[in-house]
Amino acid sequence: MRLGLTLPMMSAEGGPLTGENFVTSVRAIEAAGFDSLWAFDAIGRGFILPDSLVALTVAANVTARIEVGTCILQVPLRRPVELAHRVLTAQLLSHGRLALGVGAGSTVDDFAAVGVDYDSRLRVFRESLETMRALWRGEVVGAANLAPWPDTIGGPPVLIGSWSGSRWLARAAKEYDGWIASGAKTSLETLAAGIARFRELGGKRALVTNIVVDLGREDEPMPADGPFHLRCTPGEARRRLGMIAALGFDDAVLVSRRVDEGSLRAIRALVS
Repeated sequence: MRLGLTLPMMSAEGGPLTGENFVTSVRAIEAAGFDSLWAFDAIGRGFILPDSLVALTVAANVTARIEVGTCILQVPLRRPVELAHRVLTAQLLSHGRLALGVGAGSTVDDFAAVGVDYDSRLRVFRESLETMRALWRGEVVGAANLAPWPDTIGGPPVLIGSWSGSRWLARAAKEYDGWIASGAKTSLETLAAGIARFRELGGKRALVTNIVVDLGREDEPMPADGPFHLRCTPGEARRRLGMIAALGFDDAVLVSRRVDEGSLRAIRALVS
């Protein structure tokens, strides 16, 4: 199973994020041997995260091999043609290492912050994805013709975020490049049911993201209704990640507030 980490949200010392310590941390994550690096998407919640596409483009250009991805980009918060253009740019400048995790969004505050209707998000998500994929193929949509660069025709791999195994899980398996589940939003039982259905439908890549890791504490039990987490000792964390791997997930994406060298080595050692 591949092991990923989310983008740093603060410096290695726990201070505010700066451009310099962002680059230092990203390089340290790759040097520690992680397979991938992922960005959250949140707007106007009283805290700030780096814009996912900008940050991942920078991350790809200060590293050599690590995959970069969104988990997940809330498509309905943006206009589809403009977003399609930004994604193609990120794909080009990320040297083919971009994986685009997308979803309809589930946090009302994000929609209120940008003045977008929350209740229509599922319809907008579906329609926007259709528009974006057509533009990435080089098709004309209305007055829009992006004429993609040769290296970006078709767009990046698209992974569908579907926390509860809804009808979008079937589309993730049959029409897209994979499925992203959330450890923060679902229980182990729900994850097990989701991956079984995803594989039955012929799905390819499956990830669990939003898995909080804190190895400096006693084992904290996981509630039956979730979330799935690694707030525990290293030995118990290995056991829990082994459960995810045994279910058939290809990737686990962890969330750590600590990105110092020692912490990164300890986290990476959880999966051999």
